[in-house]
Amino acid sequence: MQLSKMTIKEIDHWISQISENELSQILTCLEKDPRKGVQALVKKKRRQVQRTIANLEKIHQKKQLEDELMSQGFQFIAGIDEVGRGPLAGPVVAAAVIMPKESCILGMEDSKKLSEKTREKLNLKIRKEAIAIGIGQVEPQIIDQINILEATKLAMNNAVEQLHPSPDLLLIDAVQLPSDIPVKAMIHGDERCYSIGAASIVAKVYRDNLMKEYAKQFPQYGFESNKGYGSAEHIAAIRRFGATPIHRKTFIKNFV
Repeated sequence: MQLSKMTIKEIDHWISQISENELSQILTCLEKDPRKGVQALVKKKRRQVQRTIANLEKIHQKKQLEDELMSQGFQFIAGIDEVGRGPLAGPVVAAAVIMPKESCILGMEDSKKLSEKTREKLNLKIRKEAIAIGIGQVEPQIIDQINILEATKLAMNNAVEQLHPSPDLLLIDAVQLPSDIPVKAMIHGDERCYSIGAASIVAKVYRDNLMKEYAKQFPQYGFESNKGYGSAEHIAAIRRFGATPIHRKTFIKNFV
C-alpha cells in the first residue's frame, strides 16, 4: 500500500481500522509524509494513543483492590452504588454489579462526572459484559416513612438480592450496609473502585430514564432535565401546582 498516493481522508479511515499494536508503527511511517494534513493527523492519533494509555493505567489502578481480593479467594465481588438521595421527587435507586475479572471498559468514572451520552454508551458496555446486575428502587412513600438513609440501604439490599450468582463480597460507596455477606465500604468508592464505578453508571442511567418517563406524566415540573432535584424551575412548579404522587412529602414541606 502506497500511503503517499492516499488522500488524508483515506489515511484517516484506514488507520481507524487497524489494531492498536500496529498503529504506532504506521504513525512512524506517516511522519515521513511531507503533507501538513498528514502531520496534523499523526499528532491527533498520537494524542489519542496517549489518552488510551492513560485510561488503561487509570482502570488498572481502579481494579487493584478487586484483583487483590480475588487473589484472596473471593470470586463474585459486587460493586454497589446509589443515586437519588437528594432529589425532591422520584425514588432512590441502587445498582449492584458483578464484573468479570478480565473486564476493562475505558472511561469508567464517577457517573456524575460523565456526560449523558457517555453514560449511556458505558451503560450498554457494562450490561453486555457484566456477570450479574441488580437494580433496587425505593419509592417516595417509603422514603417518607423510614428516612432516606434507611431507604438507600433497602434499595441496596434489594439490588443485591437480584444478583445471580450471589456475591461473596460487597464493595459499597460510603454506606455501612447491614448484610449477611461480607461488606467493605469506602469513601469515594465510585472513583476508586471499578465495580462500584460500574454500579454508579448503571444506577444513574436507570434513574434518569425513569425520571424522563415521569416527565411525560407530569410535564410541569421539568423532570426530564432536573431529574427530581430541587432546581428553581422545579420548586416554582411545586409552589404553583402542588405535589405529585412521586414527590417526597418530607422533602418538600417548606415549598407547599
